[in-house]
Amino acid sequence: MLKIEENVSLKKYNTFGIDIQTKKFYALSSSESLKEVLIENKGIPLRILGGGSNLLFTKNFQGLTLQIATKGIEIIKKTSEKALVEVQAGENWHEFVLWSLSNNLGGIENLALIPGSVGAAPIQNIGAYGVELKSVFHSCKAFEITTRKIHNFSNDECQFGYRDSVFKKKLKGKFIILSVCFTLQQFPHSINISYGAIHSQLANKIATIQNIAEAVISIRLSKLPNPKQIGNSGSFFKNPIITLNNFKKLQQLFPKIPQYPSKEGFVKIPAGWIIESLGFKGMREGDAGVHEKQALVLVNYGTASGNEILALSNKIQKAALDKFGISLETEVNIL
Repeated sequence: MLKIEENVSLKKYNTFGIDIQTKKFYALSSSESLKEVLIENKGIPLRILGGGSNLLFTKNFQGLTLQIATKGIEIIKKTSEKALVEVQAGENWHEFVLWSLSNNLGGIENLALIPGSVGAAPIQNIGAYGVELKSVFHSCKAFEITTRKIHNFSNDECQFGYRDSVFKKKLKGKFIILSVCFTLQQFPHSINISYGAIHSQLANKIATIQNIAEAVISIRLSKLPNPKQIGNSGSFFKNPIITLNNFKKLQQLFPKIPQYPSKEGFVKIPAGWIIESLGFKGMREGDAGVHEKQALVLVNYGTASGNEILALSNKIQKAALDKFGISLETEVNIL
């Protein structure tokens, strides 16, 4: 029999630590019970929750919150060069990275310490330090809510973009990701140390996947607040991508504005630099604030509501548009 809880606080289920309530709550530990849960709660609004690390709650939810808590990692196929690994959606992403390192499988070491669950990773096309999920993604199994059928999505079908996928656009809210298959590399590994911070952190060490992950973890810990200590959801905004022509115009007004290459004819501007230039770094309004070390991270110092953090983000967006003519898009989902 299903044990569906009622009137549950989701404070411990989101890394911002926002105290809102959901009318119903169910932790899904087996995908086999998914159909039963949905049939029993037919007609009730549904919300899918993974690790709760990429969202900001702003109000109570009068429906069923389904937390994906399925576990399991299995090597499906192995050759002398590659391994196909299937991971259940409820697995913690960083724990999976550590598993891959212990099994000497490369490809996701640059994505170490990214918070959240494996099932949420392809929705967001998570990325860091020169690597995106799409580079190792093979396929995923996803449950279609309306038909209650399971579909397999290939890399191309997911339509990955910068922090984006088909699951955030055309198929938003229509599927529940059950498991993800990754193509990881056997030794010798192809590595990526293109980001200067990794290169500096490695110093004279040999660039192994283990050493790269260690460098990434060290960098992230030095720059980003621990959600267990200060409520946050990592990078709150996406790095905006603008045309090269627009960048040249901005460069005349702001000679120190940094940029990174993007697709042809476009450049990427660090959102953190924009926010810091606007004077928001370290700013605090009540318990809502901008982190003192990383302007890209909004934080909850204690009892801030989701709406207070949202109001601060709106203020930052307006200032960025007024001064730079740049629209900052949230990476975090506002609910």
